[in-house]
Amino acid sequence: MLRKLLILSVFAGTSASIPVIYQSNPQIFENLLKSTVTARPEVEAQPQVSLASVPDRPAAPLPTGRKVAVTADGRGHFSTTFKLNGRQVDGMIDTGATLVAVNTSTARRIGLSLNPSDFSHEVNTANGSIKAAVVMIDRLQIGSISVEDVRAIVLDDRALSTNLIGMSFLNRLGKYQAENGTLLLVQ
Repeated sequence: MLRKLLILSVFAGTSASIPVIYQSNPQIFENLLKSTVTARPEVEAQPQVSLASVPDRPAAPLPTGRKVAVTADGRGHFSTTFKLNGRQVDGMIDTGATLVAVNTSTARRIGLSLNPSDFSHEVNTANGSIKAAVVMIDRLQIGSISVEDVRAIVLDDRALSTNLIGMSFLNRLGKYQAENGTLLLVQ
């Protein structure tokens, strides 16, 4: 019984590693497929068509790692709960925002202490120009995706009622894509 269990676990482990190996080096599998095709005797001479690659352009690797899907709310916004420096925060993912943007209340809650003199940068928002403080968030996490040292701005509560996850986070991901009311984030 133990022998069968050991054989089964070895088989399961190797089976699970095949997709990882393929993603890291698809040429190995392509070469294996080519060698089996050329080893068979040809019945009829047919042109070979390779669906595995595109000439003169390397195949893009498939995304690996963690994935999170965020569904759009009734207004079409990708609102979700995330963590800033380990604290749970509500907000919206905004591809139109250059940086992650939090209001002063949220900044205090996540452990950022700011002085009035820190608000020395002028930023343009949909509501006009406003003073902002540039900060670094130690860790931003959405589901299983976590990014460290994310650049952000802090705006007054009256200027920013909803925290925004902007491009300073999204650009650090392997992929993000909106389709059919769902935003897919891949790290």
